[in-house]
Amino acid sequence: MTKDWFEDWFGEEYLALYPHRDESEAQHAVEMIADNVSNKRIDRVLDLACGAGRHTRPLADRWWTVGLDLSPVLLKVAHGAEPDGNYVRGDMRMLPFADRSFDLCVNLFTSFGYFESDAQHLRVLAEVARVVAIGGTFVLDFLNAGSVCTNLVERDERKVGTQMVEQHRTITDGGRYVQKTISLSGSDKKFIERVRLFSVDELEMMLEESGFSVYARKGDYNGGPITDCSLRAILFGVRE
Repeated sequence: MTKDWFEDWFGEEYLALYPHRDESEAQHAVEMIADNVSNKRIDRVLDLACGAGRHTRPLADRWWTVGLDLSPVLLKVAHGAEPDGNYVRGDMRMLPFADRSFDLCVNLFTSFGYFESDAQHLRVLAEVARVVAIGGTFVLDFLNAGSVCTNLVERDERKVGTQMVEQHRTITDGGRYVQKTISLSGSDKKFIERVRLFSVDELEMMLEESGFSVYARKGDYNGGPITDCSLRAILFGVRE
């Protein structure tokens, strides 16, 4: 059975190619989230697809937080940075938590849209709806698909250590996916990232169908509105 691209990608090679993620940006994002949550009483938080814990740590500075991710490599890094942190390995399509476990769930930095079928994406949202308490908040931080298509950078390259990293981006499947192919100088090895290009309206409709009422839409971590030029599409939904 063929593995999905994300099952192997978020490992040692990913860490080597993207060694520096912006910690201050993560802090800024969490501050914006705290200012916009619908329920001001928050006891338990889930950082869904937490990766190496970049957002989990500032979330945990405010609230009791658990981070969940599929990658054992990234979770090891998260544990190393925060030995007392709460981290769990799991699949977002089948969350290992009881119903109504969390007052706030966040899914940040485009950690959604990785699957081949929209039924699987809806399964993720159904699981989020199951584990978020009534009146709780879900924050979905996704790319702005319109901006991606309009401003696509088809090719770029940069130096990481002693190697040149080349990235090629294409819009595929009639505009439904953006695909990035990463290659290294002097190597035949290639890596692929493939993300579903959901529009803001599609995301909002999916959230509404899953039991969330969307009450805020942000286009950046400063809390600005979503525009054609916004890089992000950050939706806040309250669990009904």
